[in-house]
Amino acid sequence: MTTSKHEEPGLTSSLYRPLAESDVRSIADAAFRVLEESGMLVFSKTARAAFAAAGADVDEISCRARLPRSLVEDAISSNPSSVTLYGRNKRPDCVLEKNRVHYGTGGTAIYVLDPDTGERRPSKVEDVILNARIVDRLDNIHLFTINVFPNDIGDREHIDVNRFFHALDNTSKHVMGGIYTIDGCKNVVTMAETLANGEDALRERPFVSFITLIISPFKVDDHYGEMTCFLAEKGLPVVVPTEPICGTTSPITLAGNVLTHVAETLGGIALVQSVRKGAPGICGSVGSITNLRTMNHVGGAIERAMINGAVSQMAQHFELPLYSTAGTTDAKEVNVQASYESAMSSLLVAMSGANYIHDIAGLMETDLTVSYDKLVVDNEILGMCQRVLRGIEVTDETLATDLMIEKGPGRDYLADEHTIEYMRSEFFMPRLANRQKREQMEEGDDGMARAREFVGAIRSGPREGHIAPRTRNCILHSFPEIRVQDES
Repeated sequence: MTTSKHEEPGLTSSLYRPLAESDVRSIADAAFRVLEESGMLVFSKTARAAFAAAGADVDEISCRARLPRSLVEDAISSNPSSVTLYGRNKRPDCVLEKNRVHYGTGGTAIYVLDPDTGERRPSKVEDVILNARIVDRLDNIHLFTINVFPNDIGDREHIDVNRFFHALDNTSKHVMGGIYTIDGCKNVVTMAETLANGEDALRERPFVSFITLIISPFKVDDHYGEMTCFLAEKGLPVVVPTEPICGTTSPITLAGNVLTHVAETLGGIALVQSVRKGAPGICGSVGSITNLRTMNHVGGAIERAMINGAVSQMAQHFELPLYSTAGTTDAKEVNVQASYESAMSSLLVAMSGANYIHDIAGLMETDLTVSYDKLVVDNEILGMCQRVLRGIEVTDETLATDLMIEKGPGRDYLADEHTIEYMRSEFFMPRLANRQKREQMEEGDDGMARAREFVGAIRSGPREGHIAPRTRNCILHSFPEIRVQDES
């Protein structure tokens, strides 16, 4: 069967450009000015030392680092403009560059909707496993960003190695994740080096990547700063995202929020390059708006997609890879609100050409909860997004002008070779949506029922381990804190 072009990862898009070129230049200049004149609070000793060695004006008493424009511009030029996130076992690699688009999970939700009861409950190790297994089977989700927190792991130092081990053992897609402690971060890197057969091999083809954080407004805390420096020194891909919220941790205007995003994440890129020139730093855009009635963060606002589309433009201007956000919703159930909020933001941010859009599948309730059914539904939404990015291809073959003239008026095209050649590759073919006439439908045969059936089939089916038994045993021997009893 012919593979449709819209089923391939890394399609390019510049269909949504919320900023004029003059706006892009204004925001870029303003970001340099903010970093130079105001700077950042840097509470990591290693990060302050790296900035100082690179030429920043660092005040050790206030922990404030002012970054000259020349330092930031040098960091932008030395950071790779293309970062590849590798898959394993013949999985496609994801090349983050220019306006190439990929999708993944994310969010580190602390709850799931239980697939048996439908009730919200705290997420566990078993949910890390099941999410990875489902994502492994969803064609339009290209990477697995570990999307739930294992609340049943009591020791904070054991969280990172458990999350990454179970992700790597249950999908061969690239695995990205946030990290909680510096020791946990080091353990995950050691585990990945074991799996890769060496430090150099992992650096050459990294199948794991990491998320630290710039804390808005303009703060690098001790833990995230130390972890960023460690990962940069290792030469492994590290995302330095920022999450400014309009009206609380950034100016209330969208323009002010975009500027905050750009300046903060450029500060993160400057830190990565101050530690190790050429290390694979990835910009990050996660922020949103504030519900001014409650002062809560809003997940499903259309303005969030607009902000992330604008930051995508800025990243392309600087020729830096970007980790962005879409697909989120404030809905508490998988309902019409969840569908339209997720679909609108997913399509807009994909159309902007953001390189890796995380949080785009499964999340709800302002990123607090993962729904397995929504994970599958969002995969279908992403298939539709892919078809939009592919666009309409105009060639002599697709126009079929000669065929029209040959057939003349009044004749159909059903039996033509041209129809047979293109009928499977030209359209997005949904797996959940029911396109039957009402009279042909069976009761309960709708998209949600089909999504639940998909989840149920994976839960009841055999679990395929993606780590070779010998390597798996070696890792479990080295890290006895990894919990395996919940895998049955």
